[in-house]
Amino acid sequence: MLTVDLGDRSYPIYIQAGALSDSDLYRKHLSGSQAIVVTTERVAPLYLEQLKNALDPATQVSTVVLPDGEEHKSLAVLEQIYDVALKAGHNRTTTILALGGGVVGDMAGFAAASYQRGVPFIQIPTTLLAQVDSSVGGKTGVNHPLGKNMIGAFYQPQAVLIDTKVLASLPPREYAAGLAEVIKYGLICDQEFYDWLQARSESLAARDSVVLEEAIERSCDCKARVVAADEKEAGLRAILNLGHTFAHAIESAQGYGVWLHGEAVAAGMVLALRLSISKGYLDATALAPLLEWLRAVNLPVEPPQDIAVERWLELMRRDKKAVNGKLRLVLLRRIGEAFLTDEVSEEELRAFLGEHATAGIAE
Repeated sequence: MLTVDLGDRSYPIYIQAGALSDSDLYRKHLSGSQAIVVTTERVAPLYLEQLKNALDPATQVSTVVLPDGEEHKSLAVLEQIYDVALKAGHNRTTTILALGGGVVGDMAGFAAASYQRGVPFIQIPTTLLAQVDSSVGGKTGVNHPLGKNMIGAFYQPQAVLIDTKVLASLPPREYAAGLAEVIKYGLICDQEFYDWLQARSESLAARDSVVLEEAIERSCDCKARVVAADEKEAGLRAILNLGHTFAHAIESAQGYGVWLHGEAVAAGMVLALRLSISKGYLDATALAPLLEWLRAVNLPVEPPQDIAVERWLELMRRDKKAVNGKLRLVLLRRIGEAFLTDEVSEEELRAFLGEHATAGIAE
């Protein structure tokens, strides 16, 4: 068990096979006699009954089944959670249980932050990406047509329950997308972890349970330490967004859900390393091993080539890390040492994007 150390709002991260159906974990963290399970059309047939059977029979349980996909991460769909909660008479002691991937976790968490001005919630992530990233740290919210995750709140869960058994049901594409975030933690947090991951890349690709559990634990530990030091992203926490400024632009330009988040992050990380190298921060030898690794797990190493440079810049200017109209990017000095900088001018970025992120289409 890990702990996200936030004083009186600290919470545990349980990483174990069978956590989803462990009744003791729910008894520890459900404070009232009501619960709302928020899940999706794809996850519900697999795990909803298993979760409900683990709850105390005396608990009043309501269920919200949302459509799958990033394209449904919106205010309009979010209202479905409020509708169910209000119609069933859920009060301030209810606990919202987020059963699913990152989209469900973000939406259920935002609903918890805002329903009756805040009710408890528990993250039960069912994708690798959500297990190592979005379920930890308290970022909640929805997308807007003009930007990803622009409407939301920092709101910490009561606990995170990570059941490694559920990863067996993930389609290969979604599993690979989760590996992108695992690789990110090696790049930003720890050279030794990065080397450890590379040495076990075949085992990770094969979903070896022992290796996978350790990779999840070490990824979560990295994120927990960063969040404890900078909960609301005043500075340090931004390093968790390596490649994400590029990735969010890809997702917005292509339409939410066309590229999976982890796929966009993979291509975005490559761009971040290329830019780090071109600025003289990072040794050029760092790039080739990452490209080989990403290709081996079927992740993209190039962004879509149909985004015009000015469109890239328009979308990147909306990034939440931008301050006073000045874009800030997460780059690398070496493997394991990421930093936030505003020392890339728009002219430099325009030239860089023209060389590395577009097929030279007309502006």
